Amino acid sequence: MTELPARRLLLVHAHPDDESINNGVTMARYAAEGVHVTLVTCTLGERGEVVPPELAHLSGPALGGHRREELAAAMRALGVDDVRLLGGPGRFADSGMMGLPDNDDPGCLWQADVDRAAGLLVEVIREVRPQVLVTYDPDGGYGHPDHIQTHRIAMRAVELAAEEGCPVDKVYWNRVPRTVAEDAFARLGDELPGLPFDKAAGLEDVPGVVEDELITTEIRGEGFTHAAKAAAMRAHATQITVAEPYFALSNDLAQPLFTTEYYQLVRGERAADGRESDLFAGLGVEEAS
Repeated sequence: MTELPARRLLLVHAHPDDESINNGVTMARYAAEGVHVTLVTCTLGERGEVVPPELAHLSGPALGGHRREELAAAMRALGVDDVRLLGGPGRFADSGMMGLPDNDDPGCLWQADVDRAAGLLVEVIREVRPQVLVTYDPDGGYGHPDHIQTHRIAMRAVELAAEEGCPVDKVYWNRVPRTVAEDAFARLGDELPGLPFDKAAGLEDVPGVVEDELITTEIRGEGFTHAAKAAAMRAHATQITVAEPYFALSNDLAQPLFTTEYYQLVRGERAADGRESDLFAGLGVEEAS
């Protein structure tokens, strides 16, 4: 196996597009710095709603295949080469929104045995040996069953990998500080008349909003990472409409496109009294020259 770079980052997400919305700036920054960035996506999102009318015919496996192509395009925009589907393409089906009959599909992620699915992720951890892993909080950010299950799988995989002697030094959950979200929505309210969206989303539509004191780490974007994130989100055309600095999902409700990304460290040692500015802070691995 080819020797991997000194710094290695693993992100675990539920559907194509989650990674670009939550971590696009972070992924672009670290890929540009020579970090080995690995993305594991747990489903193809084949039960997602489709935004553009010209693609409305896509559903089921056809939509999943199309979203896989969108994911590849998004990763090209972010400079990420190592993209994997948990257990291989189609191993776990999209579970649909919470409370729908789709949740009962025996092949969907929500019905997966957590230890077995985590074992598949352990295989990736064993191969890549990431120092840092990023995933969702226990509510999956906003209560989607696939996000909740992805959290469970990722956290269990970290436990199992540690038992095998492949520890992940730091685990972060995706977060947004409440004051940042409130300020962004206040600006959105003033600018909404000039946007291609009729209404604004609410604070409850933003995944992972928490009180500011829970934020341990922030990754600030630069010009190229801002552009890369927006391009990656545009690549997910079945799911997202981008009108910087805002975007909308299939509900056509505008929400902020954050170019600083925030995290809560939940496993490992915090490297600063204030907020960290580097997910690898305190690990003693140098940035690539």
